[in-house]
Amino acid sequence: MNIRRSVAALSLCAALGAAAAPAAVADDSPAGRSKGLYGAKDPKFDGVWRQSLALLAQDAVGVTPAKSAIDWLAGQGCADGGFAAYRADTSKACDPKKGEFTDATAAAIQALAAVGGRADTVEKGVGWLKRHQNDDGGWGMNPGGPSDANSTSVAIGAFAATGQDPAKLNSKGGKSPYDALLGLQLGCSAKAEERGAFAYTADKGKPVANELATASAALATQGKGFVFETVGKDRGVAPEPLRCAGGKGGADKADGADGAGTPKDAAEAALAHLSRVMSDTDMHLKSAMPGAKDQPDFGGTADAVVALAAGEHSATAGKPLQWLQGKDSGAAAWAKGDPGALAKLILAAHAAGANPRDFGGTDLVQQLNATGPKPEAADPGAESDGKNEKSEKKSDDDGGVGGVWWTVGVCAVAGVGIGFLLSGRKRRQL
Repeated sequence: MNIRRSVAALSLCAALGAAAAPAAVADDSPAGRSKGLYGAKDPKFDGVWRQSLALLAQDAVGVTPAKSAIDWLAGQGCADGGFAAYRADTSKACDPKKGEFTDATAAAIQALAAVGGRADTVEKGVGWLKRHQNDDGGWGMNPGGPSDANSTSVAIGAFAATGQDPAKLNSKGGKSPYDALLGLQLGCSAKAEERGAFAYTADKGKPVANELATASAALATQGKGFVFETVGKDRGVAPEPLRCAGGKGGADKADGADGAGTPKDAAEAALAHLSRVMSDTDMHLKSAMPGAKDQPDFGGTADAVVALAAGEHSATAGKPLQWLQGKDSGAAAWAKGDPGALAKLILAAHAAGANPRDFGGTDLVQQLNATGPKPEAADPGAESDGKNEKSEKKSDDDGGVGGVWWTVGVCAVAGVGIGFLLSGRKRRQL
């Protein structure tokens, strides 16, 4: 049985300057694309990331990806289980100290767990994540780097996708991934307008609220990855803000209490912060990239939609989703031809119960399929509901662990492409 999972956002940018050019063009892909790879742009910064999101989006809406697409992603894995952003020559060994990334590894795990048949690769990737967990319970973008909200969040999603409880994944220091994330949330001592937001990292100076990190952490503190089962549900109430001593609504925190306390409370506070920020900007997030113009962040907004829907706040998620679907937003033009961006919008629509095949008049699924090899099967009319026949037909060819990986039930968002990645990962304090 196929396992389902649920931002985050990442940048695999300047650190990968040594990555090589794209591989040769092959038969099953449109001209200009290497065999099995989605998108024609140079993949050296985002190949694994965009491929992973594309596979996840297709699987979520009932499309069976081409075998060559799955083979491409699995073939990018390193011998130790980690993934780089892109490997032009997979016959060369990876440098474990340079070029392997938490974000790429965790995204690939989620995608390969979804499509099935790659249990050995998934297991090795999970082992890599466990070996590189920091003492504070989190992960940095690179092994040994300071923990950040985005990398820690996508790692949590990988564990959720493989049926493992992130709360039980304690580091050598006895800390869980949730401990690392909650340590990055701005609490009652912060400015009122920043309470509940997450900082990207606490490594340099005073933590600063970061909307992309907040969207990623809001999903991960619910124990979910990019895809999850609670599609279209709604609690009927808005997310609950962080409650502080002297605040309004519910039982106030005691004097001196600062953080949310539990992952569930942290998620609600982060979702409330995102909702408030978007309500002040015509229901979308703005780019926080240093030096960027005052412009919308489509990928970050899609991440926020996914996180809100995961928290069963579909009515609240529907407002930024409606903005994304609007012809004046520019989201469809932003995503056109970009598999990672298209996948982001598809996952947002799917999570909130909308139809990605009629996204403001645009068929996002058809556009995504056109960026890579022809799918094995594509139902043009219906989304996957977690019980479709194709998930029953998936098998594990890696042997030994299939009964573990593919029978567990799982609940499971940086725009992608070069621009998406750069805008996401530069949203940290300087």
